[in-house]
Amino acid sequence: MSEPPRRGRFITLEGPDGSGKTTAARHLAEWLRSRGESVVLTGEPGGTPLGDEVRRLVLHERSVSDDLDPRADALLFAAARAQHTARVIQPALERGEHVVCARYLDSSLAYQGAAYGIDADAIRTLQRFATYDLLPDLTILIDVPVEVGLGRKRHGEWNRFEDAEGVAFFEKVRKAYLDLAAAEPERYRVVAGSGSVADADALIRDLVEPVVFGR
Repeated sequence: MSEPPRRGRFITLEGPDGSGKTTAARHLAEWLRSRGESVVLTGEPGGTPLGDEVRRLVLHERSVSDDLDPRADALLFAAARAQHTARVIQPALERGEHVVCARYLDSSLAYQGAAYGIDADAIRTLQRFATYDLLPDLTILIDVPVEVGLGRKRHGEWNRFEDAEGVAFFEKVRKAYLDLAAAEPERYRVVAGSGSVADADALIRDLVEPVVFGR
Protein backbone atom coordinates (compact mmCIF):
# COMPACT_ATOMS: atom_id res chain seq x y z
CA MET A 1 0.00 0.00 0.00
CA SER A 2 1.40 3.39 -1.00
CA GLU A 3 1.84 6.04 1.64
CA PRO A 4 -0.35 9.15 1.56
CA PRO A 5 1.35 12.24 0.14
CA ARG A 6 3.37 14.41 2.47
CA ARG A 7 1.30 17.39 3.59
CA GLY A 8 2.15 20.51 1.68
CA ARG A 9 3.41 23.70 3.28
CA PHE A 10 1.11 26.67 3.74
CA ILE A 11 2.84 30.03 3.20
CA THR A 12 1.06 33.36 3.44
CA LEU A 13 2.24 36.82 2.48
CA GLU A 14 0.83 39.77 4.36
CA GLY A 15 1.29 43.51 4.41
CA PRO A 16 -0.50 46.82 4.17
CA ASP A 17 -1.83 48.16 0.88
CA GLY A 18 0.93 48.66 -1.66
CA SER A 19 3.44 46.39 0.05
CA GLY A 20 3.84 44.18 -3.01
CA LYS A 21 2.57 40.96 -1.45
CA THR A 22 0.58 39.85 -4.51
CA THR A 23 3.59 40.19 -6.81
CA ALA A 24 5.82 38.53 -4.22
CA ALA A 25 3.40 35.62 -3.89
CA ARG A 26 3.39 35.09 -7.65
CA HIS A 27 7.17 35.20 -7.85
CA LEU A 28 7.51 32.80 -4.91
CA ALA A 29 5.14 30.30 -6.52
CA GLU A 30 7.08 30.51 -9.79
CA TRP A 31 10.36 29.91 -7.95
CA LEU A 32 9.01 26.89 -6.09
CA ARG A 33 7.69 25.41 -9.33
CA SER A 34 11.10 25.93 -10.92
CA ARG A 35 12.47 23.76 -8.09
CA GLY A 36 10.05 20.97 -9.02
CA GLU A 37 7.43 21.66 -6.35
CA SER A 38 3.68 21.52 -6.90
CA VAL A 39 2.16 24.83 -5.84
CA VAL A 40 -1.30 26.37 -5.60
CA LEU A 41 -1.12 30.16 -5.89
CA THR A 42 -4.12 31.96 -4.46
CA GLY A 43 -5.16 35.08 -2.56
CA GLU A 44 -7.85 36.81 -0.55
CA PRO A 45 -10.45 38.08 -0.73
CA GLY A 46 -10.96 35.72 -3.63
CA GLY A 47 -9.77 32.28 -4.56
CA THR A 48 -13.29 30.94 -5.11
CA PRO A 49 -16.39 32.25 -6.94
CA LEU A 50 -17.83 33.29 -3.57
CA GLY A 51 -14.60 35.01 -2.59
CA ASP A 52 -14.42 36.87 -5.90
CA GLU A 53 -17.97 38.14 -5.39
CA VAL A 54 -17.21 39.25 -1.82
CA ARG A 55 -14.13 41.06 -3.12
CA ARG A 56 -16.20 42.90 -5.71
CA LEU A 57 -18.82 43.90 -3.15
CA VAL A 58 -16.65 45.01 -0.26
CA LEU A 59 -13.80 46.63 -2.20
CA HIS A 60 -15.12 47.84 -5.55
CA GLU A 61 -18.93 48.21 -5.38
CA ARG A 62 -19.45 51.73 -4.06
CA SER A 63 -23.18 51.26 -3.39
CA VAL A 64 -22.25 48.53 -0.90
CA SER A 65 -18.82 49.52 0.40
CA ASP A 66 -19.69 53.15 1.12
CA ASP A 67 -22.13 52.12 3.86
CA LEU A 68 -20.72 48.83 5.11
CA ASP A 69 -20.96 48.19 8.84
CA PRO A 70 -17.61 47.00 10.23
CA ARG A 71 -19.15 43.81 11.64
CA ALA A 72 -20.86 43.05 8.35
CA ASP A 73 -17.52 43.67 6.65
CA ALA A 74 -15.74 41.24 8.97
CA LEU A 75 -18.41 38.58 8.48
CA LEU A 76 -18.26 38.86 4.69
CA PHE A 77 -14.49 38.45 4.71
CA ALA A 78 -14.84 35.50 7.08
CA ALA A 79 -17.43 33.82 4.86
CA ALA A 80 -15.13 34.14 1.86
CA ARG A 81 -12.23 32.80 3.93
CA ALA A 82 -14.20 29.79 5.14
CA GLN A 83 -15.07 28.81 1.57
CA HIS A 84 -11.48 29.39 0.46
CA THR A 85 -10.05 27.30 3.29
CA ALA A 86 -12.48 24.42 2.81
CA ARG A 87 -12.49 24.27 -0.97
CA VAL A 88 -8.98 25.35 -1.98
CA ILE A 89 -6.38 25.51 0.79
CA GLN A 90 -7.07 22.39 2.85
CA PRO A 91 -7.58 20.06 -0.15
CA ALA A 92 -4.34 21.25 -1.76
CA LEU A 93 -2.33 20.72 1.42
CA GLU A 94 -3.81 17.24 1.85
CA ARG A 95 -2.82 16.39 -1.73
CA GLY A 96 0.76 17.29 -0.82
CA GLU A 97 0.80 20.57 -2.71
CA HIS A 98 2.19 23.76 -1.25
CA VAL A 99 -0.14 26.74 -0.97
CA VAL A 100 1.13 30.29 -1.44
CA CYS A 101 -1.55 32.78 -0.45
CA ALA A 102 -1.57 36.59 -0.61
CA ARG A 103 -3.50 37.62 2.53
CA TYR A 104 -5.17 35.29 5.00
CA LEU A 105 -6.59 35.63 8.51
CA ASP A 106 -3.96 38.13 9.69
CA SER A 107 -5.41 40.67 7.27
CA SER A 108 -8.68 40.65 9.18
CA LEU A 109 -6.87 40.98 12.49
CA ALA A 110 -5.07 44.06 11.16
CA TYR A 111 -7.84 45.72 9.15
CA GLN A 112 -11.18 44.75 10.67
CA GLY A 113 -9.72 44.23 14.12
CA ALA A 114 -7.11 46.87 14.89
CA ALA A 115 -7.91 49.53 12.29
CA TYR A 116 -11.72 49.36 12.48
CA GLY A 117 -11.76 48.70 16.19
CA ILE A 118 -13.55 45.35 16.42
CA ASP A 119 -12.73 43.57 19.67
CA ALA A 120 -9.52 41.56 19.24
CA ASP A 121 -10.88 38.43 20.93
CA ALA A 122 -14.04 38.54 18.85
CA ILE A 123 -12.20 38.88 15.55
CA ARG A 124 -9.77 36.09 16.51
CA THR A 125 -12.64 33.76 17.40
CA LEU A 126 -14.29 34.51 14.07
CA GLN A 127 -11.07 33.74 12.19
CA ARG A 128 -10.54 30.46 14.02
CA PHE A 129 -14.08 29.44 13.07
CA ALA A 130 -13.68 30.49 9.43
CA THR A 131 -10.32 28.74 8.95
CA TYR A 132 -11.00 25.49 10.82
CA ASP A 133 -8.09 26.56 13.05
CA LEU A 134 -5.73 26.25 10.09
CA LEU A 135 -2.65 28.43 10.58
CA PRO A 136 0.10 28.97 7.99
CA ASP A 137 3.42 27.21 8.41
CA LEU A 138 5.07 30.53 7.58
CA THR A 139 3.72 34.08 7.33
CA ILE A 140 5.91 36.66 5.62
CA LEU A 141 5.08 40.26 6.43
CA ILE A 142 6.28 42.65 3.74
CA ASP A 143 6.62 45.90 5.63
CA VAL A 144 6.62 49.29 3.94
CA PRO A 145 6.08 52.81 5.29
CA VAL A 146 2.52 53.98 4.74
CA GLU A 147 3.47 56.76 2.34
CA VAL A 148 5.36 54.28 0.15
CA GLY A 149 2.48 51.82 0.00
CA LEU A 150 -0.15 54.44 -0.73
CA GLY A 151 2.03 55.99 -3.40
CA ARG A 152 2.17 52.65 -5.18
CA LYS A 153 -1.54 51.94 -4.85
CA ARG A 154 -2.60 55.26 -6.36
CA HIS A 155 -1.50 53.83 -9.69
CA GLY A 156 -3.71 50.73 -9.37
CA GLU A 157 -7.38 49.83 -9.29
CA TRP A 158 -9.58 51.89 -6.97
CA ASN A 159 -10.70 50.27 -3.76
CA ARG A 160 -12.66 51.62 -0.85
CA PHE A 161 -9.76 51.67 1.60
CA GLU A 162 -7.78 54.20 -0.41
CA ASP A 163 -10.80 56.42 -1.03
CA ALA A 164 -12.45 56.41 2.39
CA GLU A 165 -9.58 55.96 4.84
CA GLY A 166 -6.82 58.39 5.70
CA VAL A 167 -3.17 57.92 6.55
CA ALA A 168 -4.01 57.33 10.23
CA PHE A 169 -6.02 54.24 9.27
CA PHE A 170 -3.11 52.71 7.38
CA GLU A 171 -0.71 53.56 10.20
CA LYS A 172 -2.95 51.47 12.47
CA VAL A 173 -2.85 48.63 9.95
CA ARG A 174 0.93 48.72 9.72
CA LYS A 175 1.36 48.83 13.49
CA ALA A 176 -1.08 45.94 13.90
CA TYR A 177 0.92 43.80 11.47
CA LEU A 178 4.18 44.55 13.25
CA ASP A 179 2.58 43.76 16.60
CA LEU A 180 1.28 40.44 15.23
CA ALA A 181 4.75 39.57 13.96
CA ALA A 182 6.31 40.39 17.32
CA ALA A 183 3.72 38.27 19.14
CA GLU A 184 4.24 35.17 16.94
CA PRO A 185 7.94 35.04 16.04
CA GLU A 186 7.75 31.29 15.42
CA ARG A 187 5.37 31.83 12.50
CA TYR A 188 6.12 35.34 11.27
CA ARG A 189 9.10 36.72 9.40
CA VAL A 190 9.38 40.40 8.44
CA VAL A 191 10.85 41.55 5.13
CA ALA A 192 11.51 45.17 4.21
CA GLY A 193 9.53 45.95 1.08
CA SER A 194 10.66 49.50 0.24
CA GLY A 195 13.50 48.41 -2.01
CA SER A 196 13.46 46.57 -5.30
CA VAL A 197 11.20 43.65 -6.09
CA ALA A 198 14.27 41.50 -6.74
CA ASP A 199 15.68 42.25 -3.29
CA ALA A 200 12.40 41.34 -1.58
CA ASP A 201 12.10 38.16 -3.65
CA ALA A 202 15.61 37.05 -2.63
CA LEU A 203 14.89 37.62 1.06
CA ILE A 204 11.61 35.72 0.82
CA ARG A 205 13.25 32.76 -0.93
CA ASP A 206 15.85 32.56 1.84
CA LEU A 207 13.06 32.37 4.44
CA VAL A 208 11.01 29.81 2.53
CA GLU A 209 13.91 27.49 1.66
CA PRO A 210 14.18 25.76 5.08
CA VAL A 211 10.39 25.54 5.50
CA VAL A 212 9.84 23.73 2.20
CA PHE A 213 13.12 21.94 1.66
CA GLY A 214 14.17 21.37 5.26
CA ARG A 215 17.57 23.05 5.11
